[in-house]
Amino acid sequence: MKKTSIISFAILLGLSFSCQKSDSSHHESDSHHHETDKKSEAVIGVAEVVPGNYGAEISSNEVVTFEEMIGTVEETGTFSGKISGEIKEVCSSKGCWLTMDLPNGESMRVTFKDYGFFVPTNSQGFPIVLDGVAVLSETDVETLRHFAKDQGKSEEEIAAITEPKKEITFEAIGVVIREKA
Repeated sequence: MKKTSIISFAILLGLSFSCQKSDSSHHESDSHHHETDKKSEAVIGVAEVVPGNYGAEISSNEVVTFEEMIGTVEETGTFSGKISGEIKEVCSSKGCWLTMDLPNGESMRVTFKDYGFFVPTNSQGFPIVLDGVAVLSETDVETLRHFAKDQGKSEEEIAAITEPKKEITFEAIGVVIREKA
């Protein structure tokens, strides 16, 4: 019983830092933004209008296919460039990560450079173009459990995560969410 309490406390402690921006200069009290300075506003949560540019301004040209990205990552260990697809899931807390389906049936987690921006939590199903770096990485159990909690998984589902996972992850510097077709 004590072990379960300790594990629960550790998970709660870890989740208390869930999706926090690492820049200590960000203060919750700094909430007055100028309406004309849209780039300085951070979208956190549900947005009235989802389509738009988040993070660095990027264009939608020179986009490669998932297959090309995967081939490059498998061959060299990394890929740098633009890809496009559809948002499958989004962090329900702040929009600090999203997932996309890969052609092989796996999911790819996308995070945002230095937690410098987020996407709306209601952006599932929207088409997206991302610019950044993909790598083959191993995600540890603690992080996988954190992501499962962000997805609203049950305590049983979270506890069932006991092995690290090798996967392609993508760190975006900017994204363009497009209108749904």
